[in-house]
Amino acid sequence: MSADATIPPRATAPGPTSAAADGPAADDPPTKGPATGPRSFRPLVGVLTAMAVSLTGTRVSAIALPWFVLATTGSATMTGVVAFVELAPYVLVKAFTGPVIDRLGPRVVSWTTDAVSAVAAGLVPLLHAFGLLPFWLLLVMVAMIGAARGPGDLAKEVMVAEAADRGRIPMERATGLSGVTERLATTIGPAVGGGLIALLGPMAGLTVNAVAFALGSLVIAVALPRGMGRAAAVPEASGPTTAPTGGRAAAVDGDRPVGYWRMFREGFAFLRGEPLLLTVIVTVAVTNLLDAAFLTVLVPVWARETGGGPAAIGLTGSAWGIAAVAGSLIAAAVAHRLPRRTVFFVGFLLVGAPRFLVLAMDVPMGLVVAVFVVSGFGGGFLNPILGAVQFERVPRHLLGRVNALGDSLAWAGIPLGGLLAGAVVSMVGLIPVLLACGGLYIATTALSGLRPEWREMDRKRGRAPAAAPDASSTPEQKVPGPTAPATG
Repeated sequence: MSADATIPPRATAPGPTSAAADGPAADDPPTKGPATGPRSFRPLVGVLTAMAVSLTGTRVSAIALPWFVLATTGSATMTGVVAFVELAPYVLVKAFTGPVIDRLGPRVVSWTTDAVSAVAAGLVPLLHAFGLLPFWLLLVMVAMIGAARGPGDLAKEVMVAEAADRGRIPMERATGLSGVTERLATTIGPAVGGGLIALLGPMAGLTVNAVAFALGSLVIAVALPRGMGRAAAVPEASGPTTAPTGGRAAAVDGDRPVGYWRMFREGFAFLRGEPLLLTVIVTVAVTNLLDAAFLTVLVPVWARETGGGPAAIGLTGSAWGIAAVAGSLIAAAVAHRLPRRTVFFVGFLLVGAPRFLVLAMDVPMGLVVAVFVVSGFGGGFLNPILGAVQFERVPRHLLGRVNALGDSLAWAGIPLGGLLAGAVVSMVGLIPVLLACGGLYIATTALSGLRPEWREMDRKRGRAPAAAPDASSTPEQKVPGPTAPATG
């Protein structure tokens, strides 16, 4: 399981409402529920293409940046610091981005944040070429990339459900194809990154990352159908009413837009009332911390100590990714017929501890690759199941807020993964850390599997996601178009 294989927040408002990227159209009325127009696969192809391009660049950078720091400083601790500085802003900014995406629309958030990431990523090799990149400035650039990448990733994931509605594609199949896209990026990225670093050095990999962000921004801005990715909306109220806010009644004015913090609290209140989603978040948060330690520190240190270098990182990552693509393809085809709970925990058993344990042993590279293949195949089944479960449980008008919070909580340990791993490896060495992480992975998934909430995984299977209530019965308010979020 890759460090970003979290609960995939992949849904958005199913029809055009207020404008986002390309302005309102007079003949585009708000819609509720699945799209009712002509069936089109273009939206899903466009979103998945943008995801593939930007994620591939990120995977290349995930190899290039740690190797650059490790090669120039020789310090596992400094390598962990860089990973922390990128991922901490990623998680924090994403946590508070949900209401912004619901208000402005995921399309405009996606292309603008990708453009910012492209500029920041491009400055790193440019400044390094002129000898103007001290370590503190590298940290600043990396933090900017992380802060922009969080909302950009979330916005693209949020548009998958609308794209599935427009193509009338089952949600488990859409999330499966999204998982295939992620796994392809995980396959191609390490191969490209390892090769580029071996031939041209790590700065070449960071240049590829900048170009990939720019292409992803372009695809979202110009290639998606007109009207897609607009702001989420709930029905307007006709006058002053009372609406629930985190379990309390609060007076609202039907003519005033819902405030940012009100929207944020609504997402938090919903998530707090979903025991299954909370259990998944805690489980994935622990395993994500371990995966982050594995990818950002443990694998690079293993590659250096064994003499495999960047080529070994690229080989193992690509083997894992190819197998994960195969698993995701099978999941896209048949996951809707399989028992979710069983498949989920078998996948976790395969994807976790074996990778850590095999690197702790003095075994041939062929056996290491074989273990990564089995691990990747198991990991390919996880995100399609998690995505479908979330689509079935979260109302569409809350998806941006709920997904942002859930995703950020599941990622909360990732910034600490590399930081802690770097510090502990420097103190006790690589092998004890690999063994400890593998044991903790087994304990987390085994203990989590005893929780009763997992029985809910199949209970709402195949049901349409909850829709926003009708305006005639529930006095909610419409979230306005592209304006700055209110702060009250």
